[in-house]
Amino acid sequence: MKPSRPLFLVALTVVFVVVTWAVLHTAYVSLPPLPWTAVPTLLLLALGEAFTGWNVLRRIRRKPDKRHAPDTGRKGPKPLEPMAVARLAALGKASAHSAAVIAGVFGGFAVNLVSQLDKPTPRHDFFVSGGTFLAAVVLVAAAFFLEYACRVPKGPDDEEHDHRASRA
Repeated sequence: MKPSRPLFLVALTVVFVVVTWAVLHTAYVSLPPLPWTAVPTLLLLALGEAFTGWNVLRRIRRKPDKRHAPDTGRKGPKPLEPMAVARLAALGKASAHSAAVIAGVFGGFAVNLVSQLDKPTPRHDFFVSGGTFLAAVVLVAAAFFLEYACRVPKGPDDEEHDHRASRA
């Protein structure tokens, strides 16, 4: 599995912005008002993924926890199972792609509604869609961090090999 590429996620978001804008151009009138509950949900997911990423990064790099006294003899946190790290990397990748789609859909809502801010319901939906778009972008960032945290750090042999390969 290869890491997520930021350019692909931006392209995915833009495609969904355009598709949503085109669909809403004709169908917005028949939709109910947007619920605000997606904003805290996405932010809680982002918080969970960022915390998990921080914990995974600390455990993979074997950084000791500051809560443990240095004289306890512990060298660092317990290592993670490789399969657990692979699952977390897959979660990060799936979350990044899903959040990019969500950002695109709600970005399309916001773009469509920017011309109707003088009416109360479209104005409410504009702010809800803008907040949801921003929360989805935060989730993409947290998912990227989780993916980054799941990478195996390079050892001294890997760095020497990379240096020789770049010279060739």
